[in-house]
Amino acid sequence: MDMSGEERIAAPREVVWAALNDPDMLKQCIPGCQSLEMKSPSELSATVKIRIGPVSASFAGDVVLSNINAPESYTISGEGKGGIAGFARGGADVTLVEDGAETLLRYEAKAEIGGKLAQLGSRLVDSTSKKLAQQFFADFNAAVSARAAGAN
Repeated sequence: MDMSGEERIAAPREVVWAALNDPDMLKQCIPGCQSLEMKSPSELSATVKIRIGPVSASFAGDVVLSNINAPESYTISGEGKGGIAGFARGGADVTLVEDGAETLLRYEAKAEIGGKLAQLGSRLVDSTSKKLAQQFFADFNAAVSARAAGAN
């Protein structure tokens, strides 16, 4: 499944970039995130608990940042295993564009799932995935905008 979108964030690009690389900020914004730890400047490990339809699963996995072009863009990719629920893997190209005192965050994401989750039907999985992505970016926008406003 493919998703793309854009968020206008009321903060300078450097502030948004710093937040995109802050595990505490990401943990607070990722829906269902139970843990997120930096293993190196470009590797993180995460545990996320999500519910898709009747299936609730906890996924443990690794996240890798690549194609890093600070403070403009990077690729984030990861894979998580959810036991009998199956697996999820995907990635996103994230681009930050300065627009005056604000920043446009653009993303193009791809994801795939397998196991029990894949049996739920693509409409349910697609709509839930899009909802989770929109929730993350809306929460991220609110948190970064609040941080930027507090810094002024």
